[in-house]
Parts: sequence; C-alpha cells; structure tokens
Amino acid sequence: MKKIFTILLLNLFIALANFAVGQNYSVSGKVTENETGDALGKVKVYVHDKNISVITTENGEFELKNLSPGTYKLSAFLLGYATQTKSIQIKNASKTVDFAMPLLESTLDELEVTGEQDFNGITRLNAVEKTAIYASKKNEVILPANLAANLATNNSRQIYASVPGLNIWESDGAGLQLGIGARGLDPNRTSNFNVRQNGYDISADALGYPESYYTPPTEALQKIELVRGAASLQYGTQFGGLLNFIIKKGPKDKAIEVTSRQTLGSFGFFNSFNSVGGTVKKLNYYTFYQHKQGDGWRPNSQFDLDMWYGGVNWNPVSRLKINLEYTYMKYLAKQPGGLTDAMFNEDPRQSIRDRNWFRVNWNLFSLSLDYDISDRLLLNVRNFGLIGGRDALGNLQRIDRVDDNAERNLFVDDFKNFGNETRLIYHYNTFNQPSALLTGIRFYKGNTQRKQGNGTDGADADFHFLNPESLEDSDFDFPGNNFSAFVENVFNLSEKLSITPGLRFEYINTQADGYYQSSVLVKDPETGLGIDSTFNVYEDKERVRSFMFFGLGASYWLTEDVEIYGNFSRNFRAINFNDIRVNNPNLVVDEDIQDESGFNFDLGFRGKYQDWLNFDISAFYLRYNGRIGSILRVDETNYRSYRYRTNVGDSRHIGLEAFADTDILKLLQSDSQFKLKLFGNVSLINAEYVASKESAIKGNKVELVPNINLKTGLSFGWKKLKASLLYSYADEQYSDASNAAQTPSAVEGIIPAYYVMDFSASYSYKWFLLEAGCNNLTNNMYFTRRASGYPGPGIIPSDGRSFYTTVGVKF
Repeated sequence: MKKIFTILLLNLFIALANFAVGQNYSVSGKVTENETGDALGKVKVYVHDKNISVITTENGEFELKNLSPGTYKLSAFLLGYATQTKSIQIKNASKTVDFAMPLLESTLDELEVTGEQDFNGITRLNAVEKTAIYASKKNEVILPANLAANLATNNSRQIYASVPGLNIWESDGAGLQLGIGARGLDPNRTSNFNVRQNGYDISADALGYPESYYTPPTEALQKIELVRGAASLQYGTQFGGLLNFIIKKGPKDKAIEVTSRQTLGSFGFFNSFNSVGGTVKKLNYYTFYQHKQGDGWRPNSQFDLDMWYGGVNWNPVSRLKINLEYTYMKYLAKQPGGLTDAMFNEDPRQSIRDRNWFRVNWNLFSLSLDYDISDRLLLNVRNFGLIGGRDALGNLQRIDRVDDNAERNLFVDDFKNFGNETRLIYHYNTFNQPSALLTGIRFYKGNTQRKQGNGTDGADADFHFLNPESLEDSDFDFPGNNFSAFVENVFNLSEKLSITPGLRFEYINTQADGYYQSSVLVKDPETGLGIDSTFNVYEDKERVRSFMFFGLGASYWLTEDVEIYGNFSRNFRAINFNDIRVNNPNLVVDEDIQDESGFNFDLGFRGKYQDWLNFDISAFYLRYNGRIGSILRVDETNYRSYRYRTNVGDSRHIGLEAFADTDILKLLQSDSQFKLKLFGNVSLINAEYVASKESAIKGNKVELVPNINLKTGLSFGWKKLKASLLYSYADEQYSDASNAAQTPSAVEGIIPAYYVMDFSASYSYKWFLLEAGCNNLTNNMYFTRRASGYPGPGIIPSDGRSFYTTVGVKF
C-alpha cells in the first residue's frame, strides 16, 4: 500500500511539473502615438527570434498568445514611426505592455538635442519617412549638431567626411558655394544632384541650369539627407541623386529660444550666426540671420555675405500642418582668378587678376502643407519659387596672358522659377506585412534671362553694361516647362524581404529665344587685308522630349541589424544653358550637342554588429551615354588650341564604396565614460570611355574621377567635450576627357593626388559653447579643380593652414 501511494504521489508531481512547463501565457497592450496619445492601428507587434506576430486593431490594441515562461524582446513597427523595442519576462502570469511610438521627425529632433545617436554625426534614412520612400536605396543622413567641425565656413571636407565617394571642389575657404560630385560626376556647384531645402528645389533652374549658388549655413541645419544612385524616380532624372538640407525648427517646449554663435578665423574671417525659435500654442517658428566676411587666403579674395531665413509651422488641427518659409541671401566676392602650373609651383597664394567680381542675390519662397487624410493616407503639397540672379564680371582671357586692362566681360543671369510637387502615400498590408504606395506629380516652370556683353575697364564691382541696348556677346531668354508623374511602392513580402518598384513619366520643354554675336573673316576691298566682320545671329529654338523611367529595388534583412540591398534606375540629364549658348574665349560649344542618358545600379550590405561596429559596403555600376565634356582641338586656320564642348562619348563607372566606424572602447568591453571612435570610408572607382566619335578618347579615363578617395578620422568625447582629427586623400585625376597632362592655359591637365588633415574640438557647458580648430593642419599646397571660366580660368588653389574659434550661447 505504501508503495502504491509513493507511485501515485510521484506521478502527481510529474503531472504538476508538466502542467507548469506547458502552461501558456499571453502579452497584451496598446500602441499609441507618442505626442498625441492617439491609438495607432495596423502596427505590427512581433516577438524577436519567434514566428509570432500580430497587427493592432484600429483601437491600437494587440494580444500575443501561446507564450511559455521566459524572457522575450518585443518590437512595434509602423512605417513612418520609430520602431520601439521592449524586453519582458514571463514567469507565472500574463503580461501587459504598452508602446508609445514617436514620428520619425520627432525622433530626429530629439537626436539633435541629445547628440547620442552617432558620435560621428551620420545615420541612415528609414524605409519610409513621411511621404517619401527610401527602402533599398543607398543613403546617408548627416547630423551637424553631433559633429566636431568648422560649421561656420561650411567646411565640406569635415561635414561630408563620413560619406564615401564624394569628390569635393574647394573654390573658396568660406563655404559660399558647395561643389560635390559622386562616382565621376562633375562637382561644379553640385549640379548633378537634385539640391533641395526642406524638400523643395533651391538651384538656379532645375531644367536648364541646375547649379546651386545658395548653400544654407550648416549652423542652421538639423540634418542633411543624401540619396545616391537610384533617387531619380521621386526626385528627378539626374545621375547624382538627392541632396536635401533640412533646416531646424523651434523647440516644442519653449516659447522662445535664442542662439548666437560668433566665429573669428584666419585671414580676416568673421561669421555671426543668430537664431530665434520656439512654439506658441499651435505655431512653431524659427528664424536666423547670418553675416559672413573675410579677406581670403589669396589676394583679391575678399567677400561679404548676408543671409536671412524665416519659417513658421502652423498646426491648426492634429491632422494638418501648414508651413511657410522665406530665404534671402546676397553676397559679393572678389575673385583672384586662376593660375598656370608654373605659377602654382612658384607661389600658390599669388593672384594676377584684381578686376574680377562675382555677386549673388537669392530669394526663395515655399508654402507647403501636410494633411493626414486618415491614419493610413497622407498628403503633402509643396509650392515653391525662386527670384534671384548671379552676376560675374572680369577678365576671362587665358591666365597665361597679362591683363590688358581692357573692358571686362560681364555675365548677368536672372532666374524666375515656380513649381508645385504633390505627394500622396497610402499605408496598407500585403501578406500580413505593412506596405506603402507613393504617388506624386510635379509642375515646374522656369525662366532664365541671360545677358553677356562688355562691362567697364575699371577694377571696381560695377555690374553695368556699357551698351545695354546692343550687347556685344549675347542676349537670351531660356523658358522651360516640366511635368512629371511618379509612382513607387514598397512591398514587404515577409519580415525580411521587401521589393520596391517604381515608374516616372517626364515631359520637358526647353526653349531659347535671343541672339548671339558672331564674326567672319572678310576681305577689305580697299586694302585687300582680312578683317573681322561681326553680326548678330538670332535664334528661336524649342526642344521637347518625354519619356518613361523604370526602377526596382530590393532589400533582405539577414538579421535584425544587417541588410542586403540593391537597386536599379534609369537616368537622364538635359543639356543646360552653358551647353547651348555661352561666349567664352576658352571654349567652343558643339551646335548639335545632345541630352545625356544612362542608368545606375547598386548592390550592398549595411548594418551594425553589436554596439561597436556600424558599416555600409556597396558596389555600383554607372552607365553614362552621350556624356558631355570638353576635348582639345586645333584651329586649322591659326593652329590655336581650344576646348570643344560636346557629347564626348559613352562612359562606364565601376566602383566600390565602403564606410565603417567602430567604438573602440565598446570593442574593448570598457564601461568608461569616455568615447573613442575610429571611422573610415573609401571609394575605389574605375571609369573609362567605352565608346566615342573621337578615336583619341575611347579607352581614356573619365575626367574628375580619382581612382582612390579615402577619408578616415578619430573622434574623442568626454561628457560635453568633443574632438576630432580627420585625414582626407584623393588620388590623381584628369580635368578633361583628352587626358592631357598639362597645357599652357592650365584649364586642362592633371589634378595631382593630395591629402589634407583637419582638427576640431568643442566644449559646451549649460548655455555656453566654445569651439576651435585648425584646417589643413600640415599646410599642404594643393588644388582640387581647373576652371574653364569663373572663378578662373586655370588652377584654383585650395586654402592653406587656417585657424578658427567660435563662441556660442543658447538661452
């Protein structure tokens, strides 16, 4: 009997143990929007490392069932919001877990304040943000507030240091103009990127003259977005992709916040940046004023700039935001001109041009609204315009000739552009996964009036034509109209795999109406000698084209932190006004020059490993058909060499771009309060002409492509102290398709390999900020470009060693 009782008791214990082990529990809760507290439907809540997930109801409620006791990590995911993750432990009862999800914009506002997201100031865009899709596209987001860099001069080497493959032109030491290119595209005024501010165009004329004379001050920026390669479907057809400057907003928790930054630097540099922002009831506002002046590293390089911006964001109801912005900028800069190779080797600081000037006047307008039609349907409408101009005055003759003090050449461009871009994004589910459909249309009307003639023979900044009624060179109107429609959809086929197809229709109408002056050699009947006879040639041209583009992207997450991505997109670039009609003694333009076309392809993987390694490694293939460039030709009459601008040929660009940064102390498993990060990026590019009408061009290297472009740096942080040391290297490159090593005009030739080092440090304490640094630490003498016109012609030396100090307050 005792034995039977023992057996029964043992079986009871086993049954109870089995019951306890096999008991299942649930996790329930609610998902809300972080700021408003509104319930969020269609949110995916899932358990990591388990095939368990659920979609929230319209009331934001969810329940995960059949969970055994243990420790779990749960995440809530919804396109347009920052993913939230929580860890829970289930013992002997069901759990309740709630999620509050912030909008991605709010998340970035917080990152700007805390500066904790990435010590090197770079992160990436999410798959979907507001009314834009970035899934499977190569992109970077720069957070200037997290950088230890010379923000007062918009120092491009430091600001874009973490972006691999950018070729940077340095035309001035004050950051008046930005010149960056990628993958062998011309960096001239960033004309191969679609350049925007807060989502709207800011270049001179997006149709016919996509050069950027205005660059917002980095001190005013919340972030800088770069989307490269296959950005054409949403942002145009250009090869380079998107560059979008996002200006700060006023703080949400203050009625007024004042920031003032004063910077002194070498060569008479002074920068004053002052901003005021805040939130009053449903109105958020932000405004800044900047004044910048200096003497420049070379003689004849002084400049004076003033800039003002005002933006208000009104949120009358929870689903509607209305934003009004105005930007004004003007500057006047004296230009020291270019140098020949011999002059540069003798003294790169010298200047033999003291009558060259350049001025810009820029007025940007924007009125936009964001309306959440429903929780899943979002509308964005952007209206924008530009009224501005740029004037260039000086001697454009070859730099190997002495200035004869004759009448100067004067260019006057006036821009009047207006546009609208309307986007609609719809969030829905496919295969029980969140997906998003984006559609949009764009209307753009641009008009540029370009005049070229003789200016005064003085040395002052007198921008007046001597004969305004009958210009000696040209007088043209360049109207243009553009209509685009695009659609793009990100399909999440599973938790790991997504594909993003897209289409874009483009209609472009560009016109030219005016005259240019030409001359022929005729025989004088009295003397029998040849003389030049000048006359006006009138033109009234129109070029209409329309086409459809297709793109496809794909993304696969190997783990929750590592992604493989790839994309393909067609590209197109219309000829611009410089390609059609410009009178430059250093250049002759082909009358039959044509538009350019091609495609981009990217394949890469990116992500992070644990908490100490962040990386993005990708390969690309760029095909560029009918590439416009310059070749050397010889005049058969007088045997003079000249540059001929035409469709040089078809080029192909193959390359590898890699970025990585590592937190050294976390790698060593140190719990130190110090931060020490090492970062580096490199691009390896092989670019050559694979077809050309010119037999001497096929097989040549593509101009403006350094085979190796390397940047690496070390960043140190302790509490509110930050410091960084940056090393930049660019390999040797050619300035034109003929691969000329050197010419007397210095417009063509090799741009030698160079390296530069920069050091910056900053310290903040409550409301006080102190920054200091040294650019070009080793005082290297180098140059990044050879200019055919302004600000040359010839070699444009980069600045030598310079120092700066910034004092800032915020209250």
